[in-house]
Amino acid sequence: MLWRLSKKFQFAADRIIPDSFVFCVILTLLAFIASLAMTPAGPEKIVLGWYNGLWTMIAFAFQMSFMVVCCGAAAKAPLVEKFLSRAAQIPKTPSAAMVLLLVFGFVSSLINWAFSTILTPIFAMQLSRNVKGLHFPLMIAAGYTTMVLGQTWCPSASLYALVATKGHFLEKSIGTFSQDVTVYNPVNTVLFFILVATVIFLGVFTRPPENEVIMYNPGVEEKVVAVQEEADVTLADKMNGSRILMLIIGAAGLFVIGDSILKKGIMKSLDFNFVIFLFLTLNAFLYNTPKKFVDAFKDTMRSASEVMLQFPFYGGIMGMMMASGLGKVLADFLIRIASQDTIYMYSFLSAAFVNLFIPSQGGQWIVQGPILMEAGKAMNANLPLIMNAFVAGDEVTNLLQPLYVIPALALVGMKLKEVWGFMAFICTFWLVIASVGFVVLPKILM
Repeated sequence: MLWRLSKKFQFAADRIIPDSFVFCVILTLLAFIASLAMTPAGPEKIVLGWYNGLWTMIAFAFQMSFMVVCCGAAAKAPLVEKFLSRAAQIPKTPSAAMVLLLVFGFVSSLINWAFSTILTPIFAMQLSRNVKGLHFPLMIAAGYTTMVLGQTWCPSASLYALVATKGHFLEKSIGTFSQDVTVYNPVNTVLFFILVATVIFLGVFTRPPENEVIMYNPGVEEKVVAVQEEADVTLADKMNGSRILMLIIGAAGLFVIGDSILKKGIMKSLDFNFVIFLFLTLNAFLYNTPKKFVDAFKDTMRSASEVMLQFPFYGGIMGMMMASGLGKVLADFLIRIASQDTIYMYSFLSAAFVNLFIPSQGGQWIVQGPILMEAGKAMNANLPLIMNAFVAGDEVTNLLQPLYVIPALALVGMKLKEVWGFMAFICTFWLVIASVGFVVLPKILM
């Protein structure tokens, strides 16, 4: 039954969901039209907001692209492939393999979202190679969901880290809140584990018939071929093939990693740049000569092209929303119809909608945060729970707009329409359960 239901979503996706870049352009046009229709901003202000927004994502685009390249190179290293292949041989049935993948995804997402985004699809590839009967597009969609959902209970999520920091932009209005109050309160914790159980249930029991299973198809993979050294190599050849140079880089990387962990601890060290640096250092050892190192990066460079292209366009959408004031208009409308009992549900739904156009938790909080906090104080609501609802809403529609799934798709060589239907299928369950949960659970647990 679940498979037949999921196919209805995928049927629509196959016919109406274009490539991810076209999807991004359509969202841009929708944001432009809505800004014209619903705000006093003129077309010049909106277009200039789009232009200014493009450049706000340039650094992030490079970070994400570099992460894809570093992680892709590491994943293709013979040593890593051998390790993941052995781990993928542990489950013997499709159900066990799916559970292992999703548990791995949830655990890794609680460590760091970037870590989970890359390693989960890599592990899915190995599982699909070793266990017959696994539907690979569903694995990628469900695995990506673990990363997205994990952020709702992750202490390093942008909003939770922000409001715990002295000097944040709303401190004078609401003060600071530590993660034990925001992340680990009873309502958020219970709802998180209900949704975790739901995602695992959907992943395991959405079973295609044998003739409809799509296994992972790597296509023609280019392999890095080591150059055999000859007796009369030149000095340049010796430097290109020097293991000492890579050992120096690797040793320096280990020093930086160790210094950060000793001073900050593991969890506080795992910011975005640190995760990328871990893989960069790992590659220095996996590819132990400069030539192998560079060739491995060249081999995975193409997979980062869509990330580099599309992230600035999403920054442009965010720029339009902020320049025109459309984000505030939409959020204010939804909050205005809320009551003390429904404020958490409407906070969730408003964040889910706005996230389609501002796919950055920090940027979205700048737009919605003051409105949500003011409404919460006026209704004498629980402010940390409004933050929980905001984060859940911000994350759930990451299953509909494809910004953060692009790196995973690039790594496994898939198109958006191949997985979007399954993402939308899971998103529907999340939207319904969380909407009910944010009305019912506060009455029971608070």
